[in-house]
Amino acid sequence: MTSANDDGTVPIPEPAGLPLLGNIGAIDSEFPLGSLLSMADKHGEIYRMRFPGRTLVIISTRALVNEVCDEKRFQKAINPTLREVRNGVHDGLFSARLDEENWGIAHRVLMPAFGPLSIRSMFDEMHDIASQLALKWARYGPNHQIMVTDDFTRLTLDTLALCSMGFRFNSFYSPELHPFIEAMGDFLVECGNRGRRAPLPSLFYRTQDQKFESDIEVLRSTAREVLESRKAGEGNERKDLLDAMLRGVDTKTGKKMTDESIMDNLITFLIAGHETTSGLLSFAFYQLMKHPACYEKAQREVDELVGKGPITVDHLSKMPYINGVLRETLRINATIPVISVGALEDTVIGGKYKVAKDEVVLLLLAKSQLDPVVFGSGATEFKPERMMDANFERLTKEFPNCWKPFGNGIRGCIGRPFAWQEALLVMAMLLQNFNFVPEANYKFAYKQTLTIKPKDFHMRAVLRDGLTPTTLEPQAGAGSADGGAAAPTATGAPMTVLYGSNSGTCEALARRVAADAPSHGFRAVTVDCLDSAKDRLPTDQPVVVITASYEGQPPDNAGHFVAWLEAADQADKPLKDVSYAVFGCGHKDWAQTYHRIPLLVDTTLEQLGASRLAEPGLTDASTGAVFTDFETWEDDKLWPALAARYGVKSGAGAKEDGSDRIKVHVSNPRTSTLRQDVQEARVVEAKALNAAAAGAGDEK
Repeated sequence: MTSANDDGTVPIPEPAGLPLLGNIGAIDSEFPLGSLLSMADKHGEIYRMRFPGRTLVIISTRALVNEVCDEKRFQKAINPTLREVRNGVHDGLFSARLDEENWGIAHRVLMPAFGPLSIRSMFDEMHDIASQLALKWARYGPNHQIMVTDDFTRLTLDTLALCSMGFRFNSFYSPELHPFIEAMGDFLVECGNRGRRAPLPSLFYRTQDQKFESDIEVLRSTAREVLESRKAGEGNERKDLLDAMLRGVDTKTGKKMTDESIMDNLITFLIAGHETTSGLLSFAFYQLMKHPACYEKAQREVDELVGKGPITVDHLSKMPYINGVLRETLRINATIPVISVGALEDTVIGGKYKVAKDEVVLLLLAKSQLDPVVFGSGATEFKPERMMDANFERLTKEFPNCWKPFGNGIRGCIGRPFAWQEALLVMAMLLQNFNFVPEANYKFAYKQTLTIKPKDFHMRAVLRDGLTPTTLEPQAGAGSADGGAAAPTATGAPMTVLYGSNSGTCEALARRVAADAPSHGFRAVTVDCLDSAKDRLPTDQPVVVITASYEGQPPDNAGHFVAWLEAADQADKPLKDVSYAVFGCGHKDWAQTYHRIPLLVDTTLEQLGASRLAEPGLTDASTGAVFTDFETWEDDKLWPALAARYGVKSGAGAKEDGSDRIKVHVSNPRTSTLRQDVQEARVVEAKALNAAAAGAGDEK
């Protein structure tokens, strides 16, 4: 029994260790996670391990995890493995300290590139690589045992490289993995090994160190090749992550990313972005193979939604059961099973455990996400229903931070929307076209590098409904493309549209309002960020505000505006002549701060005397229906309210010839099939080249 200290705290349990070496010998070099889990079973919700020159506190309950996720008390720590990763990627987004300038610049520059509009535009290239996987499995035939993790690694690496930097590894066209992949895998394993080394002279590790440096050179030479090709003009028309890194300017410092920082983050994306998603897909199919009833429900959802037609980006927001499958998979098999934070000051957690300033605390997600206090006695059972939308929302509100596979707070995974869209697409495409048969007598085991995956997991893929590889090819290659329309020139009643946006989504919605305004009798005389309107909201025209929350805080270009609203004296009603409407974007996985800023702006404007024109519109980015929700709010709430208030007839500001109301659907099957690097264009004029053609009438 542990006795209390004089101050009421209790000692944190510690496993027995060796002199000088501490607990190094207690960690299995092949499967470190297993050692941490075993000690959690033995010592309970918290224990401390000692290593030469440092200590680690490991916590494993949801309550303690929730407490240390408070970014006012703890922030991301660079644990020993990440410290070694920095040898290859320095201060990239995943491995940087919070106070490093390059992290802040890269984070702010890249946020818009991971917004919903940008991610949606990547669908066709995601579809391209997913189709390659489907065709490979189809051509293998129904009796071939597929090495699942290897092929999902090829898939996710190729997808990320193509979508983010226009680079093709072409992993499905070679039996050998690209040298980058081999080097990356060895690099990550050695990072873990180096973090657990005994304090011996470097001579003892000469061979390992030489291989480590060689692997780093392969990683950096690949990144350098991609960067130099783009700077030389190859792919300059692409609007992707690499383009954002080359052209983007940090809104806070006015600086651009350096070439070294770009290379660091290219490697970071390829490592962190593909390892986690390939693990998620591998575990998801393992769980579905293990639970046939869940498999049938997932496949039925795809059949009823998509049928035998091509999968489009709009289908992905309409698969609640598969969403539940992916969430439940990450709950039980978190691909990053441990994250680390450090205490900003000496503190006490759990009401009784002392943690010293800068001491690293490991959050054992592989344990805390199975907490029976949250998930009941069946916490270890695979039940996708518990993680479907309504119940998932309830759980995350009632038990904050019970589900943390994408990290915490401001250092959470920036690529989460990318990974989720890719995973949904791949799940849908494979379930639509194949039935899967697990390897007989497979004995589950983990394989651990920086992430975890099921070790040596195989299954067979059997084409469904009479499909053959030949008939699958045109179906798998069918993509989707969206056509756009230019905004009409217009006159009409003036209006102001303001946005708060880091990812670019709210800005895009604001410009959509401006484009739609003429057909409703208005014209947007101002479209700008919220900070531009601090102290000077117009009083002679309607003001439409579109904003989001980021961990409960305003976007970077709305912070001054929100602070101004909060500081204003409500008693004087200083905004009594302002008329406004608010639309808010949020993500329900952040349940504690869901829509905080949009609702705060809406409520505070009213408290300061402004007149609300329409009830606030709200959307959840996790559903993928941001644009549908926004259009519904526009059509049903905003424009009718503005018409009633200002007496403007719909269409009063539109072009008289009505051309702004013409819609044309553009289909480009040749482009999507051949994967040509071309884009749609709008025809502005057509002329006959000769007199004969001019007289050919309507038949030409």
